[in-house]
Amino acid sequence: MSRDSRLARMAHVLVHMAFHDGVATSETIARMLNTNPVVVRRTMAGLRDRGYVTSEKGPRGGWRLTRRLEELTLLDVHQALETASVFTIGPSDDHAACPVEHLANQAITGAMDQASAALEAALGQVRLSDILAEGQALRAGMDHGRPHQCPNAVAVQ
Repeated sequence: MSRDSRLARMAHVLVHMAFHDGVATSETIARMLNTNPVVVRRTMAGLRDRGYVTSEKGPRGGWRLTRRLEELTLLDVHQALETASVFTIGPSDDHAACPVEHLANQAITGAMDQASAALEAALGQVRLSDILAEGQALRAGMDHGRPHQCPNAVAVQ
């Protein structure tokens, strides 16, 4: 079963963009994430629509943060990605007339609603600036004073 890693990937990208305080092209982000620039543009569009990034065309174009990381939480990014559900499980409609299936669906849906609310509350507590601060502290010793660079990426442009 495949996982939806867009939240982790976009948090990664946004923190790097803030760290490097510049514009990141779709091509640069694609190299960082080992994906296609078209996928990057499609995914970043949700962040642009929420006002978290802006896009600029042309030779000096790319994506630029429009919000400080202190103003963005993992929940903000998650919601901008318009993920349908964090769960791969769900109710059944195989036997709609069966009262037992109806009761099982109610129980499952109730538990999923509670779990989703708890997850959203937890995501809302994590600011992207927290990730940046922890990453800077962790990398300080590993990079020996040099700016951190993702192995797959060239410098953010």
